[in-house]
This record gives sequence, structure tokens and C-alpha cells, in this order.
Amino acid sequence: MSFPSLTIGNIVAKMPIIQGGMGVGISLHRLAAAVAAEGGIGVIAGAMIGMRESDVAQDPIGANQRALTSEIRKARELTDGVIGVNIMVALTDFASLVRTAISERADVIFSGAGLPMELPKIWREMCDERKEDFRTCLVPIVSSARAATIICKKWLTRSGYMPDAFVVEGPKAGGHLGYKADEIDSPDNALEKIVPEVIDAVKAFEDRAGRLIPVIAAGGVYSGEDIHSFLKMGAAGVQMGTRFVATEECDADIRFKQAYVAAQKDDIAIIKSPVGMPGRAIKGRFIEAMEEGKKNFNCIFHCINTCNPEKSPYCIAAALLNAMKGNLERGFAFSGANVFRVDSITTVRELMSSLQREFDAAMDQVGLNFDSAMARLKA
Repeated sequence: MSFPSLTIGNIVAKMPIIQGGMGVGISLHRLAAAVAAEGGIGVIAGAMIGMRESDVAQDPIGANQRALTSEIRKARELTDGVIGVNIMVALTDFASLVRTAISERADVIFSGAGLPMELPKIWREMCDERKEDFRTCLVPIVSSARAATIICKKWLTRSGYMPDAFVVEGPKAGGHLGYKADEIDSPDNALEKIVPEVIDAVKAFEDRAGRLIPVIAAGGVYSGEDIHSFLKMGAAGVQMGTRFVATEECDADIRFKQAYVAAQKDDIAIIKSPVGMPGRAIKGRFIEAMEEGKKNFNCIFHCINTCNPEKSPYCIAAALLNAMKGNLERGFAFSGANVFRVDSITTVRELMSSLQREFDAAMDQVGLNFDSAMARLKA
């Protein structure tokens, strides 16, 4: 059986799989285009996207705008599939990146690391300025039904706009987490629990929107069997990040990918990030040095609103940039909780095919269980 399609606003993806946006150079046009070409939604991450621009230290906002424009256009040259952009609310150039993504006609903007209250306002301003009805879909990333409800109410009141979908990210995700450190392991925050809660919460707003508001499960989704479970639960699709790092098309250095393949369960740590949120990463010498209190910080990017250079032990942008380049002595790799299950580097096409096979097997098992139950009833 083929995967069901995923509809968000005016766009339709053949497969209900969104490749998570992984910032500071992990998911750029090559990875996003490869996923989109296979029928999923490929996502370019906006965080420090201009890192390779020659003037990034002098003009980070301009560098990021130019780089995002370039990455979207390069992805479009490679595929006519669905291309999205992930833009963190906490970025100092959030508004300029949103405007760039809309201007370049990205299919979707995914936005988390804070509540994206200004997102529809920026979209509407762009439509008014250009006298054009831009079709970019707006999708907040949340970690609770309460956050989803607040966004729906505020967007409707302020802009008359309802989210086109929600990504619900649980505490097994990689990178920055929308939970306090002591909330990460709480059963109340398990993805299996919060997805149904968000689905129920947004139902109250679907009548006002005059359409469905799809809910996408994210954070720890690893296999085709997982996809089957969340679709059965009522999710319209899933978002996966960790699985796509260990692919040939991922934009990171091979040493970054090999860190995923080599990672064991004990190598995964929850760290305190300068962003002010806990984050999940693979342990290494850099993290060990920071835990020992060694300071390694010189802020040149000013990329995150919530980062305090005077109190931060290191520059998160520089650390992630070094890691992306393969220099894991001077940085670290964010990862999801299931990174220890990654055992090889594959291609996006083979990964998508394997997810399909696992999904089919889960569907077949449901059929076998149903037939077995019916046989018992007849006996």
C-alpha cells in the first residue's frame, strides 16, 4: 500500500513525510531537493544559512538573506517537489528571513523555538506591499495543545489567519527542545500523548478556518512502523530529522554523518544551550570542555535573541558551524534520541523506500491481527 498523501493548505505532498529543518548548514538545497523529489517535503533551515558568505561577520542579516534566496532557487532547479523553509522565532533576523522565504515563494514556512505570533502579520504585509496573494503556507511548531490553542486564538484575532497545519514536536527530538530540562522525561510530554491532545485542540478551530488543520508528529519518529502508528493516531504526517542526516545528500560534512553512525545510546546528552533551551546532542570533547567550565566565546554573529554573550560559555553558531564542517573537536552535533539506531549512510531514495516497506509491513500486520481476531470470534 502506498503512503497516503499529505495536504497542507494549497500544497500536496505524495508522501506524508517532512524532512526536519536542521540549522547551520545541515539541511540546505541538496537534502531538501532530494526529499522533495521523492515525494516528501524537503526543508531548508534558515538558521545561520549565510555562514559561507564572505561578509557574514560584517553583515549577517544580508548574508543570510542572500544565502536563503540562493538555496531556495537551487532547490527549485533540482525538483518541482514541495520545498519548505524552517525559520526559528528566536533568530534576530526572523522577520527578514520570513520575508525572503515568502518572496521566493517557498511552499511552506515551519517556525518554532518560540511562538511565531508575527508570522501571519509579515505574510499579510508582504501580500499588501506586492499586491499579490502569496501562497506560502504557515506552519507553527509547538510542543503542547496549549501552545497550539494560543497561536490559533492570537492569529485569528490579530490577522484573521488560521495556521495551515501544526508540527507537534516531542521531547525525543534533536536540537533545541521546547521543554524544561526536568520535563523531557515526563510521560505527560510523550509524543504519543501530546499528538492526540493537539488534534483535539485544533478541531475547535477547523470550523472557523473552513478547512482541516493537519497535525504532524515530530521528535523521535524513526521507522515506517512509527509513521503507521502516528497516522493511525490521527496525525496527517510526520517530521523526521535524524534519519536524513545519514544520507549522501545531506549537506553536512561526511565526518558529521559518521558521528551519527558511530553514536551509541550512552553518547547522547541533554545540554544547556546559550539559546536558553535544553538541547539533545552527541557527546564529544567540546561538550566535555564546556561542562568543565572552559569558556570559548567570541560573539560575531548575534544570531539569537535569547543568547547573552556575557554569560554564555560558547557561541552556539560557531560550535554548530564547526561541527557541520566536520571539526567536531570545536563543536558538536545535535541529534534525536534515536540516533544510536543509525548504522549506515544511505541515499534519500533508499531511506524513503525502506520507510515505505516498513509502513507496508505494519499495515500487513494489522490485517493479520484483524483476520486472527475474526477467526477467534467465529470459532
